[in-house]
Amino acid sequence: MTTFALIGAGPGLGAAVARRFGLEGFDIALISRNQNHLDALAAELHKDGIHARGFAADVRDDQALTAALDAATATLGPIEVLQYSPVPHQDFMKPVLSTRPEDLHGPLAFSVFGPMAAVEQALPGMRELGRGTVLFVNGGSAVRPHPERAGTSIAFAAESAYATMLHDALAPENIHVAQLIIPGAITAGDEHTDPALLADTLWTLHHQRGAFRHYASPMDA
Repeated sequence: MTTFALIGAGPGLGAAVARRFGLEGFDIALISRNQNHLDALAAELHKDGIHARGFAADVRDDQALTAALDAATATLGPIEVLQYSPVPHQDFMKPVLSTRPEDLHGPLAFSVFGPMAAVEQALPGMRELGRGTVLFVNGGSAVRPHPERAGTSIAFAAESAYATMLHDALAPENIHVAQLIIPGAITAGDEHTDPALLADTLWTLHHQRGAFRHYASPMDA
């Protein structure tokens, strides 16, 4: 079986989407900074009969992220689906008038250089398979900049531009790129942003291979 690689594995959306893809038969590669948290999540997934392994890496460290994806491929098999959805750091969200050029190094490493390194690492395997999916998950500031969250707004806009170009460039190779915009918080029990519902949406984006951008809920006017 092929692998679903989840960059940004955590107890909310990450756990739900890992479970969703795992129950569809994928092996699951969990990637985030804390190996103990990854091991705990993998153990929970194993209770549902899902084969999951954790590979620790900071997305701001291109070499560590590339090594984690390489280890995941060697351990579990080729990556067919790659999801990039780490949660941005709070210090990326300064007001625009308080944001200096040096404040953008972290957000850009997190939301541009990280996904570029991940895609570069996973793409040869997808090409060898003859198919693949890359899923980007972003907040509302990716499409509507927020003046109180300048770093993330700028970096998400750049990530969105990169993902849009990937969608067009890779479609002829049967590699689908899609983006899910989640306005506001992810909330258990919410009719739009419950983690299990979002996981179903991400599965549908992979399975149906339609348009590039999708919204979990309507953006406020």
